[in-house]
Amino acid sequence: MTTGTSGPAGQLPSHADAVPAETPLLEHLEQFRKRILRALLAVAVATVVAFAFIDRIIAFVLAPTRRALPPGAHLIYTDPGEAFSLYIEVSLIAGIVFASPFIMYQLWRLIAPVLYARRKALAVPFVVLATAGAVAGAAFSHYIVFPYMITFFGTFASPNLAFLPRVEDAFSLYAKMLVAMMAVFQIPTVVLFLAKMGVLTAGTLWRNTKYAILVMFIVGAIITPPDVTSQVMAATPMLGLYLLSIGVAWLVQPKRRGDD
Repeated sequence: MTTGTSGPAGQLPSHADAVPAETPLLEHLEQFRKRILRALLAVAVATVVAFAFIDRIIAFVLAPTRRALPPGAHLIYTDPGEAFSLYIEVSLIAGIVFASPFIMYQLWRLIAPVLYARRKALAVPFVVLATAGAVAGAAFSHYIVFPYMITFFGTFASPNLAFLPRVEDAFSLYAKMLVAMMAVFQIPTVVLFLAKMGVLTAGTLWRNTKYAILVMFIVGAIITPPDVTSQVMAATPMLGLYLLSIGVAWLVQPKRRGDD
């Protein structure tokens, strides 16, 4: 009897497509530490670069709020260190945004060892899609969602109430919306990974569209002011991203073949 051979009817998977051998826990921890340190170093460098252009970045970030103020009004700060804290926070957020492609690449390198060799080819699509989602979410928040929100809050000004927001409060609202929209725009990236892993399929997403729409409007109501327009403004891109994700899942999900 012959052993250690594989014929066409029972061909063993090649080494390239086999699941990687079990890696010791300490090696996993070392890889995790290495990727985290590299990502933090990239953020630190990008933050320093952002601080060199902080005046332009601050002007860009506060522009939607300034446009919502009454003529002649200005953003104010009442704590002596409030403006300095704003500069540091804005520099850090800008650094994270600038370093996001490298951060996503380090994240992929962290999870790639547990994937089949063929799935490791998703590195470039993963990084590109994640970066594009982060940039698109930030732009959508800055140019559409946040300007509407701050204008909505400014409509309550009256002869008895002056709309003079503190810079810390205005930026806190801006940052929350920015992070929320950047996270929402990562839906196609998450679906890309889960679909390629076989956890999600386009059919599953399509059959659950009605439930997804309900969740989108609930999320939109939570993260926006209590009016229908802002809720629809937040839910509409989620729906578009969900439909895009169905197409992404259909393209990358494993086909029904024996070798998969």
